[in-house]
Amino acid sequence: MVELDIHFGGESMKHMTCIICPNSCELHVDEVTGRITGNKCARGITFAQEELTNPKRTVTTTVKTTINGFPVISVKTNGEIPKSLISTLMYHLNHLTITEELPIGSVVMKNFLKTGVDVVTTKSMTKDGQV
Repeated sequence: MVELDIHFGGESMKHMTCIICPNSCELHVDEVTGRITGNKCARGITFAQEELTNPKRTVTTTVKTTINGFPVISVKTNGEIPKSLISTLMYHLNHLTITEELPIGSVVMKNFLKTGVDVVTTKSMTKDGQV
């Protein structure tokens, strides 16, 4: 998402691209009135409001392993977490080491900081996909 501050005659507008659906609407938020324009569906309004008040992201990364042939395994959050928690999540994942073969979708961190979001593997660590 691209976000710009645009100033017109002392007024400030936020500009962002909605990433909820394939329309990729160019949204404009008047910071004085809170009016949101440019959306083609109601989801754009919800996206802009949440992005301005409590932005969230899905995180993808890798985690170290001790498994032969897998120096790292790809993982992701199975939901969105607040952007403010991403650095904390990355700190914990950077200190995590997987010591057993896991199939795709295995939970490697459950309920991160009580957000209800787990971190799961996105690849199987075995040739046949089974453990």
